[in-house]
Amino acid sequence: MTTDKKSLRPSATFPQDVLDEIHRAADQGIYEIRGFGAKRDLPTFDDLVLLGASMSRYPLEGYREKCGTDVILGNRFAKKPIELKIPITIAGMSFGALGANAKEAIGRAASELGTSTTTGDGGMTEEERQSSKTLVYQVLPSRYGLNPDDLRRADALEVVVGQGAKPGGGGMLLGHKITERVAAMRDLPQDIDQRSACRHPDWTGPDDLEIKIQELREITDWQIPIYVKVGATRVHYDVTLAVKSGADVVVVDGMQGGTAATQDVFIEHVGIPTLPAVRMAVEALQDLQMHRKVQLIVSGGIRSGADAAKALALGADAVSLGSAAMVALGCNRDVYREDYETLGTAPGYCHHCHTGRCPVGITTQDADLEKRLEPKQGARKLRNYLMTMVLEIQTLARACGKTHALNLEPEDLTALTVEAAAMAQVPLAGTSWIPGKNK
Repeated sequence: MTTDKKSLRPSATFPQDVLDEIHRAADQGIYEIRGFGAKRDLPTFDDLVLLGASMSRYPLEGYREKCGTDVILGNRFAKKPIELKIPITIAGMSFGALGANAKEAIGRAASELGTSTTTGDGGMTEEERQSSKTLVYQVLPSRYGLNPDDLRRADALEVVVGQGAKPGGGGMLLGHKITERVAAMRDLPQDIDQRSACRHPDWTGPDDLEIKIQELREITDWQIPIYVKVGATRVHYDVTLAVKSGADVVVVDGMQGGTAATQDVFIEHVGIPTLPAVRMAVEALQDLQMHRKVQLIVSGGIRSGADAAKALALGADAVSLGSAAMVALGCNRDVYREDYETLGTAPGYCHHCHTGRCPVGITTQDADLEKRLEPKQGARKLRNYLMTMVLEIQTLARACGKTHALNLEPEDLTALTVEAAAMAQVPLAGTSWIPGKNK
């Protein structure tokens, strides 16, 4: 019997990947858990381009004229705001999700470049505190590892309301990653799956958050900045409420942000992309007349100096890296192919952070696997990557005639697609048209 080629045409509603997921769900009866970030095609900063100087503006000479990159975070209320040499920070990634060697490598690299790193859920390790000159300590709904002594040892606090990969959802750490040390830090039983709360137990809204921030300031004697981090959803309202609650810095994490482990349905279907989120956050700050007074850090899928420069041009004060920093350390590098195959994946496609079997020794608590990431070597790779990003930011800022990266502005941007023009509220290339703003 001859097969009719028409009958083999795939369904647009039920392509093979959808069929496979339905079959998997039918066989297993549970949702899929994985790490890393969204795999679907989303609008990114690639959909914007910068307008370099020519006749109407003069560019700066790259090797003779300075382009500053320093930024001060948290000077609204804190007696000791954070002073960074570069507008790139490292996002919160917990000890438990990452191994101790990875945390130390990140701290070393950040310190060498004059920027900050962040603890993540699960508390502060000595490796991270000793290697990080500037360390932001996260206050999460779980309270895992949270204690007043470490609050006072931090250089800033970050109250985490939500995360870009899972707004409205709590974190996960599967039992095979909860070693004796991780369990002790989190006050949890060893080898048992852990699921973090999705909301803080002692506050339910912005009025309570204001009280919590006041408590944190009292504990730290008003010395250090208080950040509030939200996953990108109802960004305008969330940023407004964070500022009203007394935040020194607001962190907005887009849905391209990664995670150690959560439901796949969260990663792919909850939140909004980073591109519109940064514009909405800036508008909220401008409406309150607090833009640049309360600093804005943007995270979620930042990959290059170009991404960072465009976020700065839209009005961010700094960007934060998570997944990209892991990649710089060696995540998804084409080595140890047999170990990737054992996980059922391949280099470049791995999202198995939740398994604890990371082939390159980053997202694991296994002593033998951890040895594959030597902290000094990892720090050198991450430092090189961050330095490259800084040079790219300066190159682009100079090309736009800017003496400081924070002088980049929306006027320096144009969009390549109607969708990006609407989301970022900058003109479509070759026109003066901003969708939804003018005719």
